[in-house]
Amino acid sequence: MPDTLPTNSPIIAAYRAATPGSAARAEQAASLFPSGITHDSRYIEPYGLYINRARGPRKWDVDGRCYVDYFGGHGAMLLGHCNPEVMAAVHAQLDRGTHYGASHELEIAWAELVMRLIPSAERVRFTSSGTEATLMAVRLARAFTEKPKIIRFNHHFHGWHDHMTSGHTNHFDGTATTGVLDAVAGNVLLCDQNDEAGLARVLEQHHGEIAAAIIEPTGANGGRLPIDPEFLHALRRLTAEHGVLLIFDEVVNGFRVSPGGAQAAYGITPDLTTLAKILAGGLPGGAVTGRKDILDLLDFAVTKNSGKEKIAHPGTFNANPLSAAAGIATLRIVAETDACARATAYGDALRRRLNAVFAEERLPWAAYGTFSSIEIFTNPEGIAIDPTAFDPLPLSAKHLKGTKNADIVHKLRLGLMLNGVDFNSHPGGVISCTHGEAELADTETALRTTVRLLKAEGEV
Repeated sequence: MPDTLPTNSPIIAAYRAATPGSAARAEQAASLFPSGITHDSRYIEPYGLYINRARGPRKWDVDGRCYVDYFGGHGAMLLGHCNPEVMAAVHAQLDRGTHYGASHELEIAWAELVMRLIPSAERVRFTSSGTEATLMAVRLARAFTEKPKIIRFNHHFHGWHDHMTSGHTNHFDGTATTGVLDAVAGNVLLCDQNDEAGLARVLEQHHGEIAAAIIEPTGANGGRLPIDPEFLHALRRLTAEHGVLLIFDEVVNGFRVSPGGAQAAYGITPDLTTLAKILAGGLPGGAVTGRKDILDLLDFAVTKNSGKEKIAHPGTFNANPLSAAAGIATLRIVAETDACARATAYGDALRRRLNAVFAEERLPWAAYGTFSSIEIFTNPEGIAIDPTAFDPLPLSAKHLKGTKNADIVHKLRLGLMLNGVDFNSHPGGVISCTHGEAELADTETALRTTVRLLKAEGEV
């Protein structure tokens, strides 16, 4: 287990003292998993929290401590933890079986809901994860257009398969990351979001070679790097002009920013859409959806009759009955209630409250985000800002994702956990429709207390 932190930090010492159960389990995990973790985002020194139950907007660790949860199942829990309708649907399906190795009625109802909500959906193919969905979308695009190259945007995350590794956290020159073939990386063209002129140049330079462009439609990392909606409209126009397919990666945004995802909120129809997270109601599951003529490449009869080679797509857990049951219950609630709007309203209130804390503490940091996301700008470059009037859009990735103050960000996260709030490593997170006034108050108090702890340590 990593233990490289200084021992003279009161924040770190207090975190250790408050979480002995997590420490013990992290020590066990260190001999079982690389870095003692099962997901990269859970890496934090000296160790992360071990959670044993959750409900609504909160979760409890093995030491019995309660946290306002902004991890939200990595974005899957729009309805909060243990939604009664979702849990009832899953429990009922457990009694009927977990895996039939056959088609079942639930997959039909699940797909019908996707097609009801997502504007671009003409056909649906379920996968087991968001990574699988983006992999299939890229393969479909290349097969349909018979072109080799894909446009991606720097810092955007589309899973961990080979086409999506360069330009996310490193290798912004497009070279292959370790374990990835040069030929794969060489067919991925990296662009910057919000740069219409740069995108146009790449499309011109590689005209006739590009199968598709893929993008997170609320900006890189779920909005940590916010996007200009006008750029999305330009992207749709330019790709159409060049015969390039547009893939919206709505793994994070789908059913969150609106029941119809970002494409409904922005009024843009992509050719293909990838989905996961909320899609399966907190269980494993993903999907690729979009134009029928493209997804027909998965169809036995259509490809046979047209003389085309079918794209093979097995998958042991595609449309698994448990995931389908959870997904149906979740999407019905999304479709029939104001769940998305409530989560968005909380996000607006949370950002205002946290920025008031930064202003009161005379700290040039800011909370920002769109819809039901929250990001904390810790100002690594030390620019002059007013937290209550902060606009992240003009700032570069250097400003918004800089690491000059990584030690401060690390202590900020530990301090927030110490005070009952769990943010991700950005730092930031996602919001559920179950977050309410109590969570607002607790988050505001935790931030104020943590900022004062950082001041006491001379960090800010």
